Amino acid sequence: MKTFTGKTKEEALALAAAELNVPVENIYIDSEAENKGLFGRIKSVDIVCYTDAMVVEYVQDYLKRIIEKMGIEVKLTPSYQEGLIRIKISSDHNSILIGKDGETLQALNEVCRNAANSTFKKRVRILLDINDYKNDKYAKIISIAKREAVRVSKTKITASLSPMSADERRVIHNALVSFKHVKTVSVGEGKERHITIVYVE
Repeated sequence: MKTFTGKTKEEALALAAAELNVPVENIYIDSEAENKGLFGRIKSVDIVCYTDAMVVEYVQDYLKRIIEKMGIEVKLTPSYQEGLIRIKISSDHNSILIGKDGETLQALNEVCRNAANSTFKKRVRILLDINDYKNDKYAKIISIAKREAVRVSKTKITASLSPMSADERRVIHNALVSFKHVKTVSVGEGKERHITIVYVE
């Protein structure tokens, strides 16, 4: 985050836009403070602000520090699209960073997301991936979900899928949205949260 000072909030925003090279509407204000002089008159306004690029940079740096503390050198390739930060991870120890059933990768994702949410005081969407592990897993769980959806549409019996992370549940919801006579519902709490596929007339 960076602080900018102007005679007014609008002037401070204009200065931020010029220095950060982004439109004013793409600047997020974290906090603002009025600086008063004699007789309580406002002399200037300070704003603490950030951009999407600064959020991406923060997440990338935070993730790199965590992995390097594990004694692993890593190359990170970030991208940002439609509110989602994607970071591709590459190292000589990819299997360690993925972990059993992707648990380590998911833990890294959660730690980075929580840190970004706390720092920027908003919900930040992050997706970490290693050698297309996530895309491969998405393909597998979509295949399972579609097979279960077909069964539910025929038998009218609700099916429960295994517990999944939030991004995996989102993929399932999107994959089955066009299926007739079924709907997906997320149920459960924490690590036990999963999707049920329910028959509808």
